[in-house]
Amino acid sequence: MAQLLTNEEEVLEAFDPSIAASRRFKHPIAVFFHMAFRSLAIVAYFVCSWAKASFVTSFVIIIVLLSMDFWTVKNITGRLLAGLRYWNYVDDAGNNHWIFESKKGTDKNTVSSIESNIFWLSLVFTILLWVILTITTLFSPTYIIITGVALALNITNLYGFVRCKFGSNGKISDEMKKTVFKSFLSRVTTGGGDGGGLIPTSGDNQQAANARTMFGP
Repeated sequence: MAQLLTNEEEVLEAFDPSIAASRRFKHPIAVFFHMAFRSLAIVAYFVCSWAKASFVTSFVIIIVLLSMDFWTVKNITGRLLAGLRYWNYVDDAGNNHWIFESKKGTDKNTVSSIESNIFWLSLVFTILLWVILTITTLFSPTYIIITGVALALNITNLYGFVRCKFGSNGKISDEMKKTVFKSFLSRVTTGGGDGGGLIPTSGDNQQAANARTMFGP
């Protein structure tokens, strides 16, 4: 029976390569740095506490590592490992818009299930660990600022990717891409000032209104 099941799986993988792709590591380097940055911040916290390092030294080292982890997860590993991405842009009127995206349909098959599980488990486990460390700092309030920043950064990423997975805007339409590009071009040509550069037409304003979906904080 086991041999038959194995043969069936091999046949399915032969006809649909995406099945085989979803069962192996496709981005081992991304997985490594994803876990490395998350682990380094926690290891640095324990080392600084054990070595009785000064608060300033501990704060700088740990916050730098947390920032590297936050940026890597938000901009690289979330997209590669889970097929999720969130970002924002500012329109001509100065309004901030948050976009939550996720791979859908056939694109979703390119995401490795193993890498996706590692991504989500690491997000949740890291938050739980920082919660425990925050509770322990109640007896030593010096480090509560560090654990508070760690929780804020990790919860922000978790919230963003949960919104991507369960409430995403889907793929960006061509109209939205044009709106973002025109907004960027307008700011470049005007140097960030008001009243100069490209003047949005009524059609552009209508496109911006149609593209505007507010998911941000």
